[in-house]
Amino acid sequence: MSDEVLITQKLLQSCEDAIVAGYTAHRLYEQGDPDAFLKLVGPRIRACAGGGISADLMDKLPNLQMISNFGVGYDSIDTDEAKKRDIRVTNTPNVLNDAMAEITIGLMISLARRLPQADRFVREGKWPNGAYPLQNELTGKTVGIVGLGRIGKEIADRCLAMKMRVIYFGRTQQANVPFVYYDNLAEMARDADWLVVITPGGEGTNKIVNREVLEALGPDGNMVNVARGTVVDEPVMVEMLQSGKLGGAALDVFENEPQMPEVLFGLDNVVLSPHQGSATHQTRYAMGALVVANLDAHFAGNPLLTPVV
Repeated sequence: MSDEVLITQKLLQSCEDAIVAGYTAHRLYEQGDPDAFLKLVGPRIRACAGGGISADLMDKLPNLQMISNFGVGYDSIDTDEAKKRDIRVTNTPNVLNDAMAEITIGLMISLARRLPQADRFVREGKWPNGAYPLQNELTGKTVGIVGLGRIGKEIADRCLAMKMRVIYFGRTQQANVPFVYYDNLAEMARDADWLVVITPGGEGTNKIVNREVLEALGPDGNMVNVARGTVVDEPVMVEMLQSGKLGGAALDVFENEPQMPEVLFGLDNVVLSPHQGSATHQTRYAMGALVVANLDAHFAGNPLLTPVV
């Protein structure tokens, strides 16, 4: 009998098809009674594909050896517990860097030039009655990047191409990086026109973009969040967008997505996107292929391609 893999969430079809072709696969997300299902098959599961894996779920998979996460972020997996149980965890880095950087720049341009609002202006027949109001450029502005990792560096390169000045905040200063480093996020926000949030989610970054940071960014500043909704204090952000104390926000992620504060729908200083940062055909296919490649490496006894635990 082939090795048994639990697919915890619906994945890209090509990814699921490859798992089904190579292993005895079980789709947890299709089960009407997950607990009863796991009592039956849980002891046979050696690997999981996907996220959303808590210590409680690990308890029901006593012979789990590895988790192949679909995505670069793995905050939906209890990695501390996985490490205690000697369960390996992988993610899908690098293959989504370009897609994430592209949508970040797209969101910045959309907010600076109010492109969604301009589209409505034309569609609603307002143009014949007068020109659209003047907007702003990225050229010459300073962008502060919160999290200068693989994706952050790709964003920085594209911001340089837009003739922007790049500064960054992180836990430690990076060697051989030609950008000014800040160890205080509020101070960086004070010196920035744009704040781009691309740091990992999780307890360590929960609401690090707080009132102090947003007030430092101020009424002429703009924020882009392509990280996790939990990284930003969402109620404070909404309050400040309403009052004009924060200039604008372009958001691809939300704290309780797909639900979000409905007041955002009526604000003209906001651009909203349905968490589609890496949602391109090319990137998602590459992510799915890497999920399968990590599974194959594990069961073949080879080194994992992209381990995080």
